[in-house]
Amino acid sequence: MRRIHFELYTTANQRIIDALISASAFYLAYELRFDGHIPVASAHQLWLVLPALAAGQVVLSSMLRLYRLVWRYIGLADALILARGYMLSATILLAARFALISITPQLCVPVSICIMYFVFAFVGAIGARALRRLQYEGMPSKAWNGKQLRRILLVGAGRAGAMLAKEIACRDDLKPVGFLDDDSNKLGAVINGLRVLGPIDALALAVAEHGVEEVVICMAKEHRNALKKIWAICESLPIRARIVPAFEEILEGKASIAAYRDVQIADLLEREPLKPHFGDPEVLRAYRGRRVLITGGGGSIGSELACQLAALEPQELVLLDKDENGLNDTCVRLRTLQTNATIYPVVADLRMLPRLQEVFSRFRPDIVFHAAAHKHVYLMEMNPCEAVLNNVFGTRNLMETGLRFGMRRFVLISTDKAVKPTCIMGATKRLCEMLVQAQRLSVGQQANRLFCCVRFGNVIGSRGSVVPIFQKQIVRGEPITLTHPDVERFLMTIPEAVSLLIQAGTLGAAGEIFVLDMGKPVRIVSLARNLIELSGLRPGFDIPIRITKLQNGEKLSEELLDTSREELAPTQFEKVGRVRCESFDVRAFMERLGVLEAAAWEGNAEGALRIIEDFDIGFRSAPVAATGGARAESVAAEQNAKDVESPVGLAELAPARP
Repeated sequence: MRRIHFELYTTANQRIIDALISASAFYLAYELRFDGHIPVASAHQLWLVLPALAAGQVVLSSMLRLYRLVWRYIGLADALILARGYMLSATILLAARFALISITPQLCVPVSICIMYFVFAFVGAIGARALRRLQYEGMPSKAWNGKQLRRILLVGAGRAGAMLAKEIACRDDLKPVGFLDDDSNKLGAVINGLRVLGPIDALALAVAEHGVEEVVICMAKEHRNALKKIWAICESLPIRARIVPAFEEILEGKASIAAYRDVQIADLLEREPLKPHFGDPEVLRAYRGRRVLITGGGGSIGSELACQLAALEPQELVLLDKDENGLNDTCVRLRTLQTNATIYPVVADLRMLPRLQEVFSRFRPDIVFHAAAHKHVYLMEMNPCEAVLNNVFGTRNLMETGLRFGMRRFVLISTDKAVKPTCIMGATKRLCEMLVQAQRLSVGQQANRLFCCVRFGNVIGSRGSVVPIFQKQIVRGEPITLTHPDVERFLMTIPEAVSLLIQAGTLGAAGEIFVLDMGKPVRIVSLARNLIELSGLRPGFDIPIRITKLQNGEKLSEELLDTSREELAPTQFEKVGRVRCESFDVRAFMERLGVLEAAAWEGNAEGALRIIEDFDIGFRSAPVAATGGARAESVAAEQNAKDVESPVGLAELAPARP
C-alpha cells in the first residue's frame, strides 16, 4: 500500500493557520473585553466581523508578501516585518470603526478590541512560526532521542559564533555548552541560548568543568596569535580543535558556517598557505590517463603526492615502499578519496634490482616520482654505507630500470641539504641530482625521456616534526633542547610542497634542477619560545630551553642554491625556479660511482667518504666514529661558522621522506 506523505507547512496551509490565528485572536479579545460575558449586541458584532477580518488578514499578508518569509528560519528581522503587517491590519480595523460609526454602528469595533486583536494576532503568528523553527531544529527530538550528544565549546562570540550556534541548533548529535570570548563586555551574556563563560585563557578550565569533547573556533578573521594559543592549549589537553570557514568561502558557496574544519598546522604559518592550482591545462595533460609510480609511497611526501595525483585522473597509481605499515596507511587514506585510478601497493627494496625489474615489467609506469630515501641526518652519519647504497644506487637502479621499460618522465625529490653538503645524507642526495643530470648524455633531449630534480627544504607535519615534539616536551614539563640558538630552517606544509612538486614535474626535460620558493627561513628557537608562551608558560622559567651542541653533519642554516656554481631562473610557475648548473665530466663521474659502490658494499665507510670528497660537491669527511659536532665544527670553521645544523630529533633536520 502506498504511503501518503502530508506536508503541514505548505503555503496554503500557512494561510489557513494565519486565518485561524486571526479569528481566535479576535474572539479572545472580545472574551477578555467583556470578562467572558459578551453582550448579545457585541456577540452579533463579533460573528459579523470575524470571518471578514480573518479573510482580510490573509489577503493583506499575501499582498505584503509575508508568505515569502520561510517559517523555519524565522528571526528578529522577520518578526519586525510580521509586526508591520499585523499593525497595518489593526490600523485598518480601527479606521473602519470611525468611518462606520455614523453609518452602521453595529459594525463599529471598540478601540480596546482593535488593540488587543493586534497583540493576540501578532503573538499567535510569531508563536506558530517559532514552533515551526523548533520543529525544524529538532529541539523535541534532540531532548528525547537518547543519543549521546558531543559536547562542544565555541570560541568567539561574534557574528560567526552566533551564526554557528544557530546553525548547529538543529543537529541532534551536538550540544554546545557555551562561548569563550576575550571581550569583557560579553562576559556572562547569553547569545542564542548560550552563555559566554569567560575569556580564551579559561579554555582549559572550561573544558574540564563542562566535559567538552571538541573546541570550535568561530572567528571570521582569525588572529594568528589567537589560533596558535588555542591550538597549543588543545594539543596539551589533548582535545580536538576545529575552525569555521571564512565568510568568503560561505558567500561563494564553498562551505556552510557549520562545515567547520580541524585546526591545521598550516594555521601556524606566518603567511597564507599556497593553494594547489590543478586547473592548469598543462598539469592536467601531463598526468591524466598516465600510469604513475611513487617510491616512498608510505612516507609523508609520498602519501600526500599520491592523494593529490589521484585528483588529476591518472589511470594507475603504483605505490612502492619497503615500509609496509606506512604503505598500508596511504592505501587506507586513498580509499576515502573519490578517484577512478587503480591503486597498486608494492612492497619492494630499490637495492634489489631483480625485484625492481619485475615491478616495472608488470606495471610499466609512464611517470616515476622518486620520494624514497634514507633521510635522518644523525642516523646516516653513523651508517654512511647504507646511505650510499639506498639513496645513490637505489636511485640509479630505479632510473635504469625505468628507461629499460619505457618510462617517459622521472622526477627526483631532492633536498636543500644537497647544497654544499656537510652530512652524508646531503652528499648522497647531491650525487642523486648528478645522476639525473648525467642522463643528458645517454638520452639527451628526446621527447619521450624527461628527467628533473625538485629541491626543497623542510616540511611541517612530517614524521618527527618539530611542533608535536615541542608540544610533548612542554606537556611533560621537560626542557626543550636545541643544538644552537641560531638554527633556522625553511618551513612549508606538506600539501604546499607537493602541489609545487607536481607543477615542477611537468617542466623537466634534460635533467634540470627545480627549486621551490619556500619563503623566509624561521629560527627554531623563536618557534620554541612562541609555543611555550602560547601554552601559558614562561620560556626559561616554567620550561627551560637547553642548548646542547651541533651534531655531526648539521648546519645552522640551509640554502636552496649554491650561488658560487648555480643561478636561478624563473619558470611558468610563480613559486618554482629553474637552477642553471655548471657542467661536469659525466664519464669520470660514472667511473667514480663504480668505485664508490664497491666500497659501500664492502662496508668500507672511511673509503666511501673519501671517494665522495673526490666528486667536488663541497663535501668534507670526518672520522665516522667521531662524536658530538666534530664534522659540523670542522666544516663550520671553513664556512665562517655559517653552515652547522639544527636541534636534535627535529623533522626540520631533514626533509619529510625524501
